[in-house]
Amino acid sequence: MSDEFAKSVDAGLRLSKRLYFGKDRAVAPPKPPPPMDKSSALSSLSHLLPGSPMVYAVIPDPSIVDNPDIPSYQPHVHGRCDPPALIPLQMNGVGVSVDCYMDSAVVMVEGSWRVHCVMGSRACDCRIAVPMGGEQGSVLGVEVTISKKSYSTRIVAVEDKDIDKLARAEDGGLLKPHIFTLRVPQVDGGSNLSIKVSWLQTMPYCNGRFSLDVPFTFPEYVIPAGKKISKREKIEINVNSCTGSEILCKATSHPLKERRREVGKIGFFYEADVLSWSKTDINLSYSVSPSHILGNVILQSPLPHDSDQREMFCLYLLPGNQQGVKVFRREIIFVADISGSMRDRLLEDTKDAISAALNKLRPEDSFNIIAFNSEVYQYSTSTVLASQEAVEGAIEWMHSNFIVGSGTNILRPLNMALEMLSNCNGSVPMIFLVTDGSVEDERHICDVMKSRITSKGLTSPRLFTFGIGTFCNHHFLQMLALIGRGQYDGAVDVESLEPRMHNFFSRAMSINLASLSIDQSDDLYMEMFPSRIPDLSYELPLIIFGRYRGKFPSSLRITGTLPDSSNHELELKVHEDKDVPLYKVIARQGIDFLTAQAWFSEDKQLEDKVIELSTQTGVASEFTRMTLVETIAGKDAAELAGLSKAARNAKDSKAPKATVLRNLRVGFGDRAATADEIPPGYGQAKLPEAAEMFVKAASSCCGGIASRCCCCMCCISCCSRMNDQCVVVLTQLCVALACMGCLECCSEVCCSGHD
Repeated sequence: MSDEFAKSVDAGLRLSKRLYFGKDRAVAPPKPPPPMDKSSALSSLSHLLPGSPMVYAVIPDPSIVDNPDIPSYQPHVHGRCDPPALIPLQMNGVGVSVDCYMDSAVVMVEGSWRVHCVMGSRACDCRIAVPMGGEQGSVLGVEVTISKKSYSTRIVAVEDKDIDKLARAEDGGLLKPHIFTLRVPQVDGGSNLSIKVSWLQTMPYCNGRFSLDVPFTFPEYVIPAGKKISKREKIEINVNSCTGSEILCKATSHPLKERRREVGKIGFFYEADVLSWSKTDINLSYSVSPSHILGNVILQSPLPHDSDQREMFCLYLLPGNQQGVKVFRREIIFVADISGSMRDRLLEDTKDAISAALNKLRPEDSFNIIAFNSEVYQYSTSTVLASQEAVEGAIEWMHSNFIVGSGTNILRPLNMALEMLSNCNGSVPMIFLVTDGSVEDERHICDVMKSRITSKGLTSPRLFTFGIGTFCNHHFLQMLALIGRGQYDGAVDVESLEPRMHNFFSRAMSINLASLSIDQSDDLYMEMFPSRIPDLSYELPLIIFGRYRGKFPSSLRITGTLPDSSNHELELKVHEDKDVPLYKVIARQGIDFLTAQAWFSEDKQLEDKVIELSTQTGVASEFTRMTLVETIAGKDAAELAGLSKAARNAKDSKAPKATVLRNLRVGFGDRAATADEIPPGYGQAKLPEAAEMFVKAASSCCGGIASRCCCCMCCISCCSRMNDQCVVVLTQLCVALACMGCLECCSEVCCSGHD
């Protein structure tokens, strides 16, 4: 879908050459890209994907393209754009506000765009595209105001399981895992759109630093045409360490000025009149804690309308800058899927990521590799020390034995890995599972792992899972990681597979405090997520949250084991903090954990909890959908936001309508695609053959003609909608039929003469 989007933008930029801005203008129409060969055309258009919040005019009919202020009176354009062209709208102003809490950032962008490319007497749909920082971004809401009409997004529960069949891709959804799109219907030419969009994204943590990265790179063609008039650009960033420790700013991309500083808090501000919009993303790097481990416990009351009125808590641990500090001796087994769908680039990226992880092992570490499809292949019958010769031999073994085959059997290699790690002494045993498929016995696999991984000690195996694409059940992998006190990650977009898997291995192999436990008094009951506390890695903060009954002490003690086998105790201060929106910061993690448990237990009450958390926070889930609700002159369409059939069938109602968007999550896997060994790809669909496409198009065209009258005006209207290729094919077909008619006439004449 992203490739088609980029092609539509390219067509829109070429089409925008029709626009006339008068003799005194500062911005010329965008120059079309240079000619290219077919092999490089697709990759060369990747730069046309949005690098900042953008709005596009959707142009199916090129004849409506014109300056609404200064008509150009250009010749009429026949035909239609299929798919519709996307012309980037000019932006009049933009501002961004970012609030950072723990490892999350709540981003809000407000801007104004003008439909500068459509006649004042015509209207077109507008498409909003919002790139979020990283693959773990979640849209919180969108508000659009146009004259007397406005739109806003809402999260509603799914009543009809077939709702995704009714949702259309052009109405909105995820173009890529980090790019959200939304269609605003029928905006008049020359109108201004005021848009406010917010999302939640995770900030990477490395070497004791957080890195904030907000997409904020605007192309030149969104600069308003006309005289060079300065435009207002505003950036505001607020950081709350949530630990009470000092914040040190390391680097910034824009000239931010420190506006306020308190204990554990800092605020930056930037505002300027500019002639051109920002050419770089917003980057801010800052450190919070010193070299030692630091933590805090935050308490808050529940929301007023929350069905669960128990108090909320959040335990937050920062590993600090401990680069170069001693880590545990590790015993690692890589369990890699080599089924038929893991072919070509997927298999090569997996081998490269495992090879990089092997090269990071120390000589005292141990490892093994298990590859599986319907069969199981081992590098060794037991773990081996990570000597240079062993690592080189394992990499060579992967190149020789990672050959795709049919079938996906996950349970057998996991059981083999657990057997190999049953006698670990003085090391942390780890299992890394990498797969792109979904299997029938997933709940049984979880039951088996839950029964075998019962110990909470240092020698209990940790289970780390990594999912590839949309066909695997990511919630199954999340549940396995929760059972095994490990971590879960995935690459829904296969283009980001190798770097995401590389970072995943690096984080998981950097444990510096293991076997964590919380000293809990008898009069305090806590429901924690995750329930099995994972180890602390110096490349990833640890967040544990949940509900509690009773009274929290003034401090909470946490104990763990250091790499030298000594015990380590932490006294975490407990305090209430109303400045941190806990319900929003932990929304994505809470929904993910609850969804995995609801899938595993098939518990309807857990599904209801997910629905409630999703509707309260605006973060979409598997059991909810985002809708676009229209409001006209103060009349709200909230009653139409539900997904009941009655609301969807009310097409003739004069009340404003609500549009249901496609699922913003990954679903629960696709066993049919796994069985058919279809390679994963985000939004990928199997393309029909050329003959099937032609037959389908022809039948659709004939059916459309047959269903309408065949007068001259209708024929002319029908022909004006055909593209050049269709006209050529139709002409050739008519000539062929005429020739066949002539031959038939000749045959009849000859036959009559013979008689």
